Amino acid sequence: MKAVLQRVSKSWVRIDGKEVARIAKGYNILLGVMQEDSLQDIDKLIKKILNLRIFPNEEGKFDKNIVQVGGEILVVSQFTLAANCKRGNRPDFTQAMSPKEAKALYEAFVAKLAEYINVQTGEFGAMMEVCIINDGPVTILLDSKEL
Repeated sequence: MKAVLQRVSKSWVRIDGKEVARIAKGYNILLGVMQEDSLQDIDKLIKKILNLRIFPNEEGKFDKNIVQVGGEILVVSQFTLAANCKRGNRPDFTQAMSPKEAKALYEAFVAKLAEYINVQTGEFGAMMEVCIINDGPVTILLDSKEL
């Protein structure tokens, strides 16, 4: 699984002009499910996401995790994270898991993460407007195969 994690002051998702999810301080996570991903990838990513210390302490240094600051998470499915752009100018998405299987893992990721923290989501496979007010900016790239 690949995730683009952005520390946000707020973030929301609209579908067809209607807001479907909104969070205040926390993370916006764009999540891509790859062909070889499994439940073990979910566990690795969640452990890292919950324990990353990228919120400032009283001195302004990265020292607190999302749970310690009472943050929230907005997860948005993002199959384009599987893009291979090595050849030509049209991205190749063959590394992405098939939509039916990917949706099941995406939903498992969200459900497991929601055991620990407030989670909002977009709609899997929908065309969405994702509004992100990046705080910092702080953006972290995570790949479950590298954790």
